[in-house]
Amino acid sequence: MSSPDSAHAYVDGVLRRDTAVLAQTITLLESKNLQHRGLAQQVLEQLLAHSGGAIRVGITGVPGVGKSTFIDQLGINLTQLGHRVAVLAVDPSSSRTGGSILGDKTRMARLAVDPAAFIRPSPAGATLGGVTRATRETILVCEAAGFDVVLVETVGVGQSETMVAEMVDFFLVLMISGAGDDLQGIKKGILEMADMIAVNKADGANRQRAELAAADYRGALHLMTPASPNWTPPVLLCSGLANEGLDALWEQITIHRTKMGASGELEIRRSSQQVRWLNSMLDDRLRDDLRSFPEVRTELLRLEAAVQQGEITATTAVERLWEKYLQLR
Repeated sequence: MSSPDSAHAYVDGVLRRDTAVLAQTITLLESKNLQHRGLAQQVLEQLLAHSGGAIRVGITGVPGVGKSTFIDQLGINLTQLGHRVAVLAVDPSSSRTGGSILGDKTRMARLAVDPAAFIRPSPAGATLGGVTRATRETILVCEAAGFDVVLVETVGVGQSETMVAEMVDFFLVLMISGAGDDLQGIKKGILEMADMIAVNKADGANRQRAELAAADYRGALHLMTPASPNWTPPVLLCSGLANEGLDALWEQITIHRTKMGASGELEIRRSSQQVRWLNSMLDDRLRDDLRSFPEVRTELLRLEAAVQQGEITATTAVERLWEKYLQLR
């Protein structure tokens, strides 16, 4: 199938909920080609008025927590309730190789063939900001295509949790028991960002250990000041494999949505995210512009070698590179 040949064609296809055109639109948004970027922004501006209506949920978890099984089952539950679900995977680590190794549609086999669902991995990019930009824009396009639930999964580690927390309404942290010292398995910063902690794989013989782990997390959260005066993060037990506890978990997410909407916090949160998005994109634009000059790239390589050999400090190198950039501008 050929790509649409105008902004109107892309917009019309997305609003008609044509998943093929939706996928092509996201590919357009991810493109680094300047002409594509101009067209992509025209499309995005026309779709903006149709976006914003979805519940945006970020999902992260320690290795082995069973995120794929959990998301696959949660997504199936939601589509059976009449929701349309988009799953986006953010994997900043893919920028190291320039390729995707996610295999999302293999990991979520049932949801991948559900006509009411759409699964999309993040693009590989040169910067974390590039992944963030593409994912944020993809959220908006998916909302315009009628998806009323957007699940954003962190696949990489490190900064990906913060990235995702800053583009969603609700941040869910999945944990498991029996993996050593459970409280050491999650950073304090992640706890502070969490709107809920769910102890997954809480089934069969593991149920008792999961209950003990949940008690530990409740104790840890009790020592922290909640990010919102209107919400205390709950700790729940669930099993994606056995489909247990997922209904109660989703109920908490909808209660959170109602409370945040009624208090005005949801609007404030999204507005703040937009400002952070603006600044992130500005940083990326400046970085790209600086590296667009061959002379700057050559000078950067020379300065990197000088810093590595201890001939100059990193601060001096930055100042010299910046002077070179300003001369060329």
